[in-house]
Amino acid sequence: MTTPTLAPVADADFEAMLALRIEALRESLERLGRFNPDVARARLKSQFRPEWMQHLVVNGERVGYFTVEPREGELRLHHLYVKPAAQGQGVGAWVLDRIKAQGRPITLAALRDSRANDFYRRHGFRVVEEQDFDIEYRWEAFA
Repeated sequence: MTTPTLAPVADADFEAMLALRIEALRESLERLGRFNPDVARARLKSQFRPEWMQHLVVNGERVGYFTVEPREGELRLHHLYVKPAAQGQGVGAWVLDRIKAQGRPITLAALRDSRANDFYRRHGFRVVEEQDFDIEYRWEAFA
């Protein structure tokens, strides 16, 4: 794996990040009959906080991004998207390792029936709630 580097996110990055989010989620959402670009735009817009976001760059190309919201006593991972062509190369695991290194509990939601669920379970996240469209996960740091 080529180790990614991080780059800051600016307001002007919104459209490129939306395109990446759609590219990363499209297959899962289409399989579930839930693909809607307008909904994707609205969801990203509602959680677009550049100060919590980082681009993932490999060999000079933005291949993904993630968003970590600091909360009281924990971190909330809102987004971890990697372009399909860059998936399976350790980029997502590298991000989780960086977040876990902060030693705080991590919560997140993954789309039900997406491959992301296997990814998060492999990395020690446990299911805490199953909802209609998402599954809520939590990871605890153990001393």
